[in-house]
Amino acid sequence: MNTDTPRRLWLISALGLMQIFAWGGTFYLPAIVATAIAEDTGWPLVWIVGGLSIGLVVAGLVAPRVGIAIDRHGGRQVLMLACLILAAGLLVLAAAGTLWLYLLGWMLLGVGMGAGLYDAAFATLGQIFGMKARSAITALTLWGGFSSTVSWPLSAWLLERLGWRGTCVVYAGILALFCLPMLRLALPAWLRRSRRSLQQATGVAFAFTPLEQQQKRLMMLSLMLAGAIGALVSVHLILLLSGRGLSIEEAVWLGALIGPAQVGGRILEAANRERHHPLWTLTVAVGLMALGMGLLASGFAVTALAILLYGAGNGILSIAKGALPLATFGVERYARVMGQLARPSLLAQALAPALIAWLITDGDPRVPLLVLAALAGANVLVVAQLWRLRRASGKLAVPVPDMQQQE
Repeated sequence: MNTDTPRRLWLISALGLMQIFAWGGTFYLPAIVATAIAEDTGWPLVWIVGGLSIGLVVAGLVAPRVGIAIDRHGGRQVLMLACLILAAGLLVLAAAGTLWLYLLGWMLLGVGMGAGLYDAAFATLGQIFGMKARSAITALTLWGGFSSTVSWPLSAWLLERLGWRGTCVVYAGILALFCLPMLRLALPAWLRRSRRSLQQATGVAFAFTPLEQQQKRLMMLSLMLAGAIGALVSVHLILLLSGRGLSIEEAVWLGALIGPAQVGGRILEAANRERHHPLWTLTVAVGLMALGMGLLASGFAVTALAILLYGAGNGILSIAKGALPLATFGVERYARVMGQLARPSLLAQALAPALIAWLITDGDPRVPLLVLAALAGANVLVVAQLWRLRRASGKLAVPVPDMQQQE
């Protein structure tokens, strides 16, 4: 497939729009509607917000099965089904008259998140573009970088006019009536036939060598640490900055720097045009995150710089998360590997904020910042081990894209 054709742009744009509304209707939704739900229903706010954690746990549990499903049936089928499941979960939320039904809705949303967010989209791009998928993955993360920018104002506008139940219904309608048919039109229908033909022709084996198993485990650990850090920052950053003596207004302004920093980091990675191996992308990502968290925990008056460094690293990390497994394990195993890598990261995102909340409540407010810095530093050591294994495998050459073959 020509990677510069309008077809490619249409495909990535369709996936990007689906990502914006899938994230907006799940991960970013409680921040806007949770208080309104509590006021309307009287349910405990901790359980209302905790619905997202339940959804992330479910997403982590189903992620490996999603990878297998994409491998067998193609990403188009799985992503379209994810739109339907997400829409169903949102409709259950909208109709929920009890807390238990509300939490059941989040369980459904968890299945949809596992089947429809970045990991599944990256696996789909890997199937379509093969080893040349890295630029498409980078482009998709640029779309995803606008998820909160689009969804938070949209959710607030809908909440004011339709209430929280109506907001859920609108997101369900967007996913089922707009995103699903758009994916059907944009994603190629030949994925399943091509996949079966490939397996029958080559007898592809999905077993991993001992060295590959070690690499996969280290990638899991790295993404788990990064996922925990990202969730902790998303949930607790304003409170942590307030504990440093900043006003709420100052903390909110500083926290808002993360989004532009993420997009800026991804633009710089895109400008590089794949001149380096994705392991360098991961190295830069975890290095920037560690530097940012270290500065934030140090107490130096460089909070804005620390947040910008962290945000840029977190933005680049999304690209490394999709590109490194493809370069390491190849196209044939990519979808399954992405599903396996997703589980520990999603579980960490679900559970880590509750652990840090306990530290914030019962301890010195500086301790959580030190924990974040320690987690980020540990991730640097994990990536160093990945470099050691890569040198042991003798695969240090960086493939240079053949632009003529892409025409």
